[in-house]
Amino acid sequence: MSFGRNVADIDNLLDNVYCGLVARATWTGDFCYLKMITESINLPSLIPARLSTMSNALNHPVQQTSRRGFIKKAGALAAGSAALGISLERGAHAAGNKEIKFGLIGCGGRGSGAAGNALRGGKDIKLVALADWFEPKALAARSTLKGMFKDQVAVDDNHVFSGFDGYKKVIESDIDVLLIACASHFQAPYLKAGIDAGKHVFCEKPHSLDAPELRTVQQACDDAKKKNLNVVSGLCWRYSPVVRETIKRIRDGQIGDIVNAQVHYMAAPYRLTERDPKWSELEWQMHNWYHFFWLAGDQCLQQLIHTADRASFAFGDPKPKLVWGVGGRAAVLGAKYGDLFDHQAVVFEYEDGKQLTGVCRNQVGTWGDENDAIFGTKGRASLKRGTITGENNWRYKGPNTNMYDVEQAELFDAVRTGKTINNCDYMVNSTMMMIMATYAVWTGKRLTWDEVWNTKTTVLQPAYNWEMKPPVMPNAAGEYDIPIPGITKVV
Repeated sequence: MSFGRNVADIDNLLDNVYCGLVARATWTGDFCYLKMITESINLPSLIPARLSTMSNALNHPVQQTSRRGFIKKAGALAAGSAALGISLERGAHAAGNKEIKFGLIGCGGRGSGAAGNALRGGKDIKLVALADWFEPKALAARSTLKGMFKDQVAVDDNHVFSGFDGYKKVIESDIDVLLIACASHFQAPYLKAGIDAGKHVFCEKPHSLDAPELRTVQQACDDAKKKNLNVVSGLCWRYSPVVRETIKRIRDGQIGDIVNAQVHYMAAPYRLTERDPKWSELEWQMHNWYHFFWLAGDQCLQQLIHTADRASFAFGDPKPKLVWGVGGRAAVLGAKYGDLFDHQAVVFEYEDGKQLTGVCRNQVGTWGDENDAIFGTKGRASLKRGTITGENNWRYKGPNTNMYDVEQAELFDAVRTGKTINNCDYMVNSTMMMIMATYAVWTGKRLTWDEVWNTKTTVLQPAYNWEMKPPVMPNAAGEYDIPIPGITKVV
């Protein structure tokens, strides 16, 4: 097996992996996780101190530093977190008589992170297979995770897969659980394939980029219920102790009757990958996938989905009656940003009169923040911050356990004990809301749930190989066309 890349390419890959870890830790506040990652990665001088070239996901500039220097800072933050009762490492669950083997599809920052969260759930949990489109990324993930969990990573060379059929080979391996954290385009079909094969599944959000594939997700999750298979969603805030406790208090009436909600997600653009002249158009788009709708969706599906999902949780997850909104591209220009809008604002209307307003923006040099506000007749709550203001003032003071750990721990505990978790209802509902939002902004129309649910437009392609032509190609100016409200139609 060969890397198929030169040293400069590996250098760039490893640099991007490390920068991605820094960004993830900064936007989630999970410096304990970063400390454990960085202390475990045995990266030589291949990683230069180029952190000054990146910003985190909420556009807070990262000062130029070395990896060693950052570890020192992360260690100090971790020590402070420990004083608040946040442990660097979860205690292992009592191991059962049988190992729980899992495979990973998608070896980027989120996929490697999810695998690490899973492995922290117990010594009986073993990673035995992984796949990514690009072999160097899969090998890098194996090396990183092996350094962190030496006795729990048992991925031999014959179980490191790459290319478009790598996911099949992971599923065909001797695994109990499948972790899916790849480009959003592929998550729905991979979820179905995993459940068809009798695997328990963790699937990152968004769970689909269009209604036809979301209907596939719905059917797959229904099949999972019949087979007593677990399906856990990457809508991670549902697993946050802060959010869960705040929801309990909302259910107890501490903010009165909910009237409406407002959510936002303001950030810088996702990580960019500069084009290598050696790459084909398809290969570049796959490297830079966050900036192409057919591969990633837009910011509604990637980011606003988190804050809107929290509000929907507070509402009790009803289906919105309709949605309308505005959006466009004003500041993030050029081919490297693909075909996405850089700002969107939407309003969901519900049968009982409630409204949920959501705003997101991805522009360089702008204010960054994400939060939710749930308004009731007796007060206001923030699920993310764990606060209630009004007649019953309250602030969460319990343990701030990492929600990424919790979602994996609960999944593997369920597998271990024979229980069943199925997050189908809200994973379909929240994903559908963001598909509705995207189409409403694209078209400039007010759209109902049923109108969007019954659309036939899909991003899926008839077949996948490295010779295929991407469904989105540059125009005569070398850039990518974007939707035009009032003209663009979705059928």
